[in-house]
Amino acid sequence: MKTVDDYVKSIPDFPEPGIIFRDVTSVVQDPDGLKLAIDELIRKLDGVDFDVVAGLESRGFVFGMPVAYALGKGFVMVRKKGKLPRETVSRSYDLEYGSASIEIHRDAILPGQRVVVIDDLIATGGSAEAACKLVEELGGTVVKVLFLMELAGLKGREKLKDYDVDSVVIYEGK
Repeated sequence: MKTVDDYVKSIPDFPEPGIIFRDVTSVVQDPDGLKLAIDELIRKLDGVDFDVVAGLESRGFVFGMPVAYALGKGFVMVRKKGKLPRETVSRSYDLEYGSASIEIHRDAILPGQRVVVIDDLIATGGSAEAACKLVEELGGTVVKVLFLMELAGLKGREKLKDYDVDSVVIYEGK
């Protein structure tokens, strides 16, 4: 039986020498790979009590939306700053060379809601940590942070040590 990792294409030396780029587009372009990826994410939520899924732009939308749909939950978009039309809350986080900001609508998470945060990949953990803090700022509780892939060598879990973190595929390197 195939695993999600079987559908991931690994591109050596991209975007720079020594880096292995894990390409998620090869997973979603194959119907069996896409189904397997969504099914595995859903399996990781077995027994988790939650109200809503929050997905990070943009690939968190790709994986979070079908999970929310399949489980009968709402979906909240965590977007890059300046993309949402109503009143928002935002948070900045550090990148390797600079910083970025994400935001969600102020009314997207209600106080007391239990939230699962989903993205395609955890590397350094900065964007996921920022998303979790936004959920908490609005009064929600993050009950799980879920990724399709994890680059364990970048130690992103350390930033998320206060949360229940899980990944479908874990790569030991960077």
